[in-house]
Amino acid sequence: MDVLKILIELLRFKSITPKDDGIFNFINILMGEFEAKFIDAGDTKNLFLTKEFGHGPHLCFAGHIDVVPPGENWETDPFKPVQKDGYIYARGTQDMKSGVAAMLWACMNAKNFGGRLSILLTSDEEGDGTFGTRYALNEIEKMGLMPDFCVVGEPTCEMEFGDTIKIGRRGSVNGILKIYGKQGHAAYPAKCINPAHQLASVFSKFAGHDLDNGSEFFEPSKIVITDIRGGMEVCNVTPSEICVMFNVRNSELTSFADIQSYCANLFGEFNYDLELKLNSSPFLTDSNSQIAQKLATCIKNRCEISPKFSTGGGTSDARHFAAFGVKVVEFGVINDRIHAKNERVATAEVENLAQIYLDLINEFGKNA
Repeated sequence: MDVLKILIELLRFKSITPKDDGIFNFINILMGEFEAKFIDAGDTKNLFLTKEFGHGPHLCFAGHIDVVPPGENWETDPFKPVQKDGYIYARGTQDMKSGVAAMLWACMNAKNFGGRLSILLTSDEEGDGTFGTRYALNEIEKMGLMPDFCVVGEPTCEMEFGDTIKIGRRGSVNGILKIYGKQGHAAYPAKCINPAHQLASVFSKFAGHDLDNGSEFFEPSKIVITDIRGGMEVCNVTPSEICVMFNVRNSELTSFADIQSYCANLFGEFNYDLELKLNSSPFLTDSNSQIAQKLATCIKNRCEISPKFSTGGGTSDARHFAAFGVKVVEFGVINDRIHAKNERVATAEVENLAQIYLDLINEFGKNA
């Protein structure tokens, strides 16, 4: 089965997070030569496919089969793929069933790899992922089958297919700051403790503040205000408290503790509470690592373009591999319509992606 036929079949499944809609049974049958391990928990299904060719490195491909709800006003049925004008239209074409189809095809066509190949797929990446990739990796570690290298098939390219490899991601920390005061009449400010005025006195050091200077691959870790509220929506009563919500997309140069410390120093003179939640930790794979360099070579040979290394965008399941010490990168099709109506992918991109994945398998096979 060629890669486009695989993709079209995957797109027919209505696998909205966290449902797999039977897609894992289809993949298990398709990949009959690979040993299948179903790692399910809660409402989430995970499928780990593995095949040992020899005693060389363990190369894993990873991704998710779940998609976000399609929404309304599509020009075609989002779960009945339509191929026209060099594109395939359906929910999940870019994010990320194209990547899944490419890795399935590449592993099906791998010969005499010399090491171990595997594929890890989850049905809950677009949701909270409680029992998704991280849970599955815990189980895989218990099996003694943790990979050495991993490629996550998220859509990474920006303007031209082949232009971007993700070698890391920023972390994400959410914060809720509450400053408490003493409510009173606006005509008698001396009798009030106005938390809005307290916030204003330090706001320029908080909103948009860079916690570090960034690095070669990371932008500065910036405090981004997302919501401010307080008061009674009247003009003659001062607020009793002000609530500020914010987010920090942090690099490895700024830790969770650094954010706590900065806020404590800035607001320490006030009566305040601070709630910080770590959503994900940053990671960075060495751009000179085998996986990054071999993948870049395969892309250049196939596409005649030298990809840049990037850490842009939000979070992905690649962070879970990094937490286990796996050298992980991300590479997939162009990202310009993910989560949007009339999502589509170019057929040429899918075919090239599958070939690049197979080329990468062969590159690693040379050293096995």
